[in-house]
Amino acid sequence: MKRSQQQIAEIAQQLKQKGVEYCMGAYVDIHGVPKGKVVPIGHFSQMAAGSERYTGYALDGLGQLPNEDELTSIPDLDHIIQLPWEPKIAWMPADNAFKGEPYALNTRVALKNVLAQAGEMGFGFNLGIECEIYLLKRDEDGGLSVPEKDNKLNKPCYDLRGFVDQFAWLDKVSGTINDLGWDLYSLDHEDGNSQYEFDFNYADALTSCDRFIFFRFMAKHYAKELGLVATMMPKPFANKTGTGAHFNMSLYDINNGDNIFASKDDPRGLGLSDTGYYFIGGLLKHGRALCAAFAPTVNSYKRLVRQGAMNYFSWAPVFNSYGSNNRTNSVRVPAGGGRCESRNADGAVNPYLAATLALAAGLEGIREKIDPREPNEDNLYSISEQERRSRGIDFLPQNLLEAVEAFAADPFIEATLGTALRDEFVKYKTQEWNSYHLHVSQWEIDQYSTIF
Repeated sequence: MKRSQQQIAEIAQQLKQKGVEYCMGAYVDIHGVPKGKVVPIGHFSQMAAGSERYTGYALDGLGQLPNEDELTSIPDLDHIIQLPWEPKIAWMPADNAFKGEPYALNTRVALKNVLAQAGEMGFGFNLGIECEIYLLKRDEDGGLSVPEKDNKLNKPCYDLRGFVDQFAWLDKVSGTINDLGWDLYSLDHEDGNSQYEFDFNYADALTSCDRFIFFRFMAKHYAKELGLVATMMPKPFANKTGTGAHFNMSLYDINNGDNIFASKDDPRGLGLSDTGYYFIGGLLKHGRALCAAFAPTVNSYKRLVRQGAMNYFSWAPVFNSYGSNNRTNSVRVPAGGGRCESRNADGAVNPYLAATLALAAGLEGIREKIDPREPNEDNLYSISEQERRSRGIDFLPQNLLEAVEAFAADPFIEATLGTALRDEFVKYKTQEWNSYHLHVSQWEIDQYSTIF
């Protein structure tokens, strides 16, 4: 929303009255890590007009060569947050621009572009992201461990003692979520020791992505205040549950706000409209390529396993499939219908990039009326390979290299993101895989050094 100089001056005055002295416009790099400069409040109007310039070559995934002109950042004045722990600073999400135009390699800009396409079809995109996170301590050797030594339950999900033990941090994070008006409606001790989940209300996709970025920033800060480490790393422990960031998605009618996915007359019994099924059809058609955006790190694929080092099923999705309240599918339709949930998204996700591609895939499914076939209600971890193949269910990629290759090979990705952004993601994620693959781990030394 473009504002007049008078409106910008009024916002600046309101911020001054609240005690704000500095403003930061936080755009993200290809990984979803916030970047930006800090501007004194007296220069807020210049900042709002794009005064702050950046060398894209110095950042991951924003392209540019050393001789090219600089990028600027344009703060979104509809989403200003006064930092609760430092009220002198106002945080606001930002987009990059280049020579006065939205910069195509910025993933928040990419999401806006696909949201505009949805708008042309009469749709708005609602998104809720479930925030799972570990609260840990840093050991003397640099490793991470559970803060309470006696938190050793084999299956600690919903454990109340583990919840109360970290109430100081949980209370700070929860209080901030509610003070910001995000409507926290549930929180609990998750399936890993000292792992927690925060569920706050869904919103339009752009707002939810902005909130997710700020949540990571905020939760880490409050942990640091207590001498602890908060991490949304997908799999910090081989023998504990991984960290998801499930995407709950639906479309609404931009004219009246009605949920277009909801249906009381669904013959398949999931509470979804034909449009909702077509959206899922698009997700599954491009499911292997989308996986690279939902699960974007080497570590992500240590979460996307059926069992791993635990002595019970991981609940992580490994199949490109859908069903009802069945967590062995990568896409499920929760009880009551009206939405679909992508379960392969994890805590390392760049939400703007993943939401861009998920929405674009869903819109393609709607345009082409892609039927996802009948829902899968069985425990897909247990069915035979022959049965799986007969249902046309593919495995999702099993490592980052496989995911990136699927991402690069699907023409839909380039059509959605453009060649430059597609290539930047492929470049950085291939480098990440190569760096990992060349690393000699302690496991290899322990396994091989005395055998050969």
